[in-house]
Amino acid sequence: MTVDLNGYWKMISNDNFNEYMKALDVKAAMRKIAKKLKLNKEIIQDGDHIIIKTLSKLRNYNMDFYVGKEFEEDLTGLDDRKCMTTISWEGDRLVCVQKGEKEGRGWTQWVEEDQLHLELRVCGVVCKQVFKKT
Repeated sequence: MTVDLNGYWKMISNDNFNEYMKALDVKAAMRKIAKKLKLNKEIIQDGDHIIIKTLSKLRNYNMDFYVGKEFEEDLTGLDDRKCMTTISWEGDRLVCVQKGEKEGRGWTQWVEEDQLHLELRVCGVVCKQVFKKT
């Protein structure tokens, strides 16, 4: 079952982000800056084609993909890695698996009422982010 993710989402919480960045080997100076940022998301969804724009004052990141089709994801500017990524629907949740040098990397995203929930995972560390639709 696909869910309508379209819209602009403002961050309201970001739990365990520093530990998540540590697990990705992000340097201390960059972690200090990144954990102060309020991330926002703009999501454009047209059937199985989804564009997720993560927006901040420091850097923006665009993810453009088709659900169910593996693609090479370039994470330059985040943790400077590349990985093979597949995103699929599992019920009403969008689940991402990123295959690369970091074990158990990926995320799950779902909507509850007017909130977008994002659970980021890597090497057994979990970061939970919540966004409110504006």
